[in-house]
Amino acid sequence: MRNIRTAVILVGGAGLRMHPFTEDMPKCMIPVQGKPLIYWIVSWLKYNGFKHIVMGVAYHKEVIIKYLKENPQGLKIDFSEHTVEGETGEGFRLAIIRFVKDEDFLAMNGDEITNLDLERLEEMHLKSKPVVTIAVAPMRSPFGVLDLEGDDIVGFKEKTLLENMPVSIGVYIFNRKILSYIPDTGSIERAVFPILAQRRLLKACRLKPDELWLTINSIKDLSVAEAEFAKLRST
Repeated sequence: MRNIRTAVILVGGAGLRMHPFTEDMPKCMIPVQGKPLIYWIVSWLKYNGFKHIVMGVAYHKEVIIKYLKENPQGLKIDFSEHTVEGETGEGFRLAIIRFVKDEDFLAMNGDEITNLDLERLEEMHLKSKPVVTIAVAPMRSPFGVLDLEGDDIVGFKEKTLLENMPVSIGVYIFNRKILSYIPDTGSIERAVFPILAQRRLLKACRLKPDELWLTINSIKDLSVAEAEFAKLRST
């Protein structure tokens, strides 16, 4: 990226749906292709020109801090501690106040892998100047989708992309103005984004067909990530 060089990553959740993997380590430390998920996220950001990363840590934070201090990949990494109960609101708010001086910066959840073109995301954000730009992709249905004619099932599709139902992939660019909207605790997805949407202060950057996204929210997601990882990463 040409202008935005700071990223805030939240890796503080308890990852309850990933038990037993996350009983003694945070979700971002689960291995994918032999390395912790957070390694791939940091390497992707480094490849895209980032120099400074702020990690919002909570659950089993000592594991993340130790690993990244030993494996910083040449980047400046700060650690902002928050509570699991404080959710993304507390996590992002404290990380920004403590360590982010930039006017615009990347923000993301620590369980996403993508090959999104970050320069395109940056260009759209800086041109439109919203409070938040959200990277969005078609929803992938976890169920088989049926084609019906009356009561007849005439088609059946597995893992269908629902093009008319875009979802957030958990990768954003924030402007510092977001601090005036973030609550002390709670979810920015529930407490902040709906307000910004009503005020037309949110923009969507759609992934292109050759841009992929994987999220690690369940054991099934992990198996999918292992199978499709080669499409996303060559580093």
